[in-house]
Amino acid sequence: MTQFLADVAVVGLRILMAFFAVFIIYECFASMRRQRRHETPLVMLYNETARTKIPVLCWENAVGRSRGNDIVIKDPTVSRSHFVLLRREEGWFVSDSDSKAGTYVNGKKASFRTPVYIDDKIQVGHTTLQLRRGEEFTEQVRHNWFFSKASGRPSVSSPWLVFLVNLFHLFMAVEICITFGELRVGAFEIWGAMTAFSWLLYAVSAGGFGRSNFEIEAIALFLTGLGALLLVEQNMRDAWIQVAAAVAGSVIYMIILAFIRNPDRIIRWRMVIMLLSLGFLLINLIFGVAELGATNRIYVAGISIQPSELVKIAYIFVGASALDHLQTKRNLFEFVVFSALCVGALALMSDFGTALIFFVTFLIISITRSGDYKTVILAVAAVIFAGILVLQFKPYIADRFAIWGHALEDPSNAGFQQARVLTNIAAGGFFGTGVGGGVLKCYGASETDLVFGIVSEEMGLVVALTIAMTIFGFVINSRATASRSRSTFYSISAICAACMMLTQTALNIFGCTDILPLTGVTLPFISAGGSSMLSCWGLIAFIKAADERTYSVGRLNGEE
Repeated sequence: MTQFLADVAVVGLRILMAFFAVFIIYECFASMRRQRRHETPLVMLYNETARTKIPVLCWENAVGRSRGNDIVIKDPTVSRSHFVLLRREEGWFVSDSDSKAGTYVNGKKASFRTPVYIDDKIQVGHTTLQLRRGEEFTEQVRHNWFFSKASGRPSVSSPWLVFLVNLFHLFMAVEICITFGELRVGAFEIWGAMTAFSWLLYAVSAGGFGRSNFEIEAIALFLTGLGALLLVEQNMRDAWIQVAAAVAGSVIYMIILAFIRNPDRIIRWRMVIMLLSLGFLLINLIFGVAELGATNRIYVAGISIQPSELVKIAYIFVGASALDHLQTKRNLFEFVVFSALCVGALALMSDFGTALIFFVTFLIISITRSGDYKTVILAVAAVIFAGILVLQFKPYIADRFAIWGHALEDPSNAGFQQARVLTNIAAGGFFGTGVGGGVLKCYGASETDLVFGIVSEEMGLVVALTIAMTIFGFVINSRATASRSRSTFYSISAICAACMMLTQTALNIFGCTDILPLTGVTLPFISAGGSSMLSCWGLIAFIKAADERTYSVGRLNGEE
């Protein structure tokens, strides 16, 4: 009878943890949905030709005939991307985007960042726009995206979110002890370290930076601690590396938030960041060590580093930099060349999974910022051609494609990893076999490429799918905040960072479950790897910056 009650308690704990994980993630995203600022126009453009009022909600606004612009002018004499209206500390400016007819302010042709003041007139084609004060615009601005429909309820308390995350990690540590029938000190050491880190990060965020919202950080802490605790019974050293890398990543996270506070700072450092990124990749090509078919890492003082993970952050910087610069043909060409060099370098390292992540991000930036579908079609065609060449000269890549979708037909050879993952996911069921009690961790690359299988086996399909939906939630949230963010850089960089993580997540999950060919990329925040952890924390800084609550109210209204 006693044993029966004990078994019931164990199963109950696993079920509790599964729904507790869902509850934590729901609370975080629900809190972000509930609290938002009122969307009052900064200024207004009065179209004298059409006699319509156009609200200007953002610091940076692309204006033109194309539907991809922030402000669309229905005039055939206006270029697809005609000019940019933007606000900086000194006031409002107009920058022509290499338009055919040019942009004029009060009858004078505008050059780069021509000042424009209230009541000034901007002539584009046959259309005249007058800059007016935002209070004159009385029509309510509406958005169809469901996240914009915020209720009046207050957001979830940040300390409460931190407590929930710590409690979930404590349950994981307890379950490890239950799985092995004895006290596992290492599990509680990792839990203690993550708890201290959580509250320290909250104190710095709330006290040092004055930020009241903590949902994105809570999600990152939740995933980080989950991944670290899964490593306790597999490799205690790797578990500590995960925690240390998360602490270092949070520092990078804070630095990025401070750095991009002024969008103009990005363009000043754009070329430097670009050259440093290419330098990192060049060093990797020269000194890279071949492991598991790829030379995507170098060793410094015995520590393994993947430069490509840090270049992900730089790629977002370069791709989403200041709108009035990026809209010009010269800077678009620079970005295309930079992208080609990054993807080419990764291909030479045989890191095709990361190369694909960069390429998808390039497509998103190209479509979002330039609306140039010709470039996108050409890039896709080039990648298809390159993929055919890869299959010809990289036999092991061709083997992965050959076994794709047929892993269970050859479970002892080519489909070994995928077959083991599928088998152990089935063994874990909805609620898992217990943290630390799985057998998938005994196979090669289980802590990196196959970690989704470990989560599914030990914690159950409910938790595993919650992790996947969390990354997808970043994309939904970034898309929602993009329509409310004051800076185009914040909007585009947030969407690109979220999509970069989602692409990486999809390649990891679908690769190990035989839905896609196995590419060998990590699962964000969960897979073992210090470089991956650093890049994940760096990427969420862009998502955080796009949240209109991140910076002060005065700053959001263009004031200091």
